[in-house]
Amino acid sequence: MASVQTFEATASDQLDKLAARAKEAREHAEAARGKERTDLEQDVKTARDSAQAQADKLRESAEANKGKISVWWNDVERSWHEHIAHAREDIERRRAEHSAERAERNAENAEEDAIFAIDYAYAAIEEAEYAVLDAVLARKDADEAST
Repeated sequence: MASVQTFEATASDQLDKLAARAKEAREHAEAARGKERTDLEQDVKTARDSAQAQADKLRESAEANKGKISVWWNDVERSWHEHIAHAREDIERRRAEHSAERAERNAENAEEDAIFAIDYAYAAIEEAEYAVLDAVLARKDADEAST
């Protein structure tokens, strides 16, 4: 049985890691404006590879913890994985289009996608906060029920 202190420390560490990563993402986005195209292309590849590695890690974690985490979270992970695959296919398709009008439309779509991804991440953070607080409450209920 995990102690409430162990869970709270783990959750706190994970939330700190999340905050630091969000700050790092903001710094990368700000720095991108002044970069040359080739450097920016490399940054895009690096970010994509990192995002893919994190998605793979999430999928592996969901699979390894099947039965420990709710079915709902497994469904969310599966849906996220499918969404990422479709989004990447769309990005590659748009990148292959060359006209100035299409390039402008693609840039606008990419910007809207980026804003939505940030909004999605914000909602995920809100959900993570709820899940952590609910877990702490559930642990308190369990501790009270056992005394």
